[in-house]
Amino acid sequence: MPARPMSCTFVSHVADPLAVARGFVATKVHSALGGPPELLEEYRTPPGDPGLFGPGSAVWQVHGDLPAMLVGGISSLMLQSLHPAAMAGVDEHSRYRDDPLGRLRRTTRFVAGTTFGGLGLVETLVDEVRRIHRRVRGTTAQGTAYAADDPALLTWVHVAEVWSFLRSYQRYGTRPLLRSEKDRYLDRTAEIAVLLGACEVPRSVEQVRSYLQAVRGDLAATPAALEAVRFLRTPLSDGVTDRLAHHAIVDAAVDLLPGFARRELALPDRGMLERGRVRATMTSVAAVLRWGLGPSPVVGVATQRALASSVEHRRAQAVDQHSVESSANTGPGSRALPAGRAELRDATEG
Repeated sequence: MPARPMSCTFVSHVADPLAVARGFVATKVHSALGGPPELLEEYRTPPGDPGLFGPGSAVWQVHGDLPAMLVGGISSLMLQSLHPAAMAGVDEHSRYRDDPLGRLRRTTRFVAGTTFGGLGLVETLVDEVRRIHRRVRGTTAQGTAYAADDPALLTWVHVAEVWSFLRSYQRYGTRPLLRSEKDRYLDRTAEIAVLLGACEVPRSVEQVRSYLQAVRGDLAATPAALEAVRFLRTPLSDGVTDRLAHHAIVDAAVDLLPGFARRELALPDRGMLERGRVRATMTSVAAVLRWGLGPSPVVGVATQRALASSVEHRRAQAVDQHSVESSANTGPGSRALPAGRAELRDATEG
């Protein structure tokens, strides 16, 4: 009796098991962060618009490294929780317990959109956040009134976030930044904080360190902060792979925190050998994620958009050139100005 031929699907899976594994990793991550790489339309236009930062910037380099951003993002949430007013706003107005993935996706969209999007998308996202902030008001358990659009509070949230992103990238990123590049990263990301309404935003490594020292007296681990950190440390899935990855990322996030923050939040202050194990594990997880995901589709599409010459810009250049030639032949007259990149509207206006 002749042997039955194996199905093409079976053969392809046996012949290329790595493709199956990569697909598994990509599906898991895209599911958590808000969808597959095909959902990229808002990053495709307008042609020739580099956004706030553009390809080759330190901001694109740091924010384009997903594994490092995952660690830095969780670490930043833990650090932010130490400000009683910031934590009260999250505790009373956020649905992080009921819809943690939804909150993660919204945060991811804001960071990615303001980093890699064109100026129109940046303006849209900033306006959305400012509208939400205007509704977030309350009083802390200590009796202090708070508002999410308080400029000083916005500065705290921003600094805790970008400092965590930067420190995570320096530890787990593909190419650590030089000192001048770190200062440039902090200087440029401050533009987003200013658009949101922050004030006196630190713009260098030294300024951030001085700022963190200055605000230490305002920080404390409230019951709401301790509950939020416990929530962050609890895996959302019972799957073995998900739990292992979650523990690796969260352990790395805790390890990234300043010592005073770990002590305030009653988090483990590991010895040298244990820290080495945590960092080696996360380095391996980061390598698997990069292998599974491949190059970032968002960065790829945004780069194509930023480097493309817009039809409107080319047309304006042609009109301008024609005007120059005409005025050279007929004497002084009106001259068409080239259409430059539209400036981002000041989002701090009501």
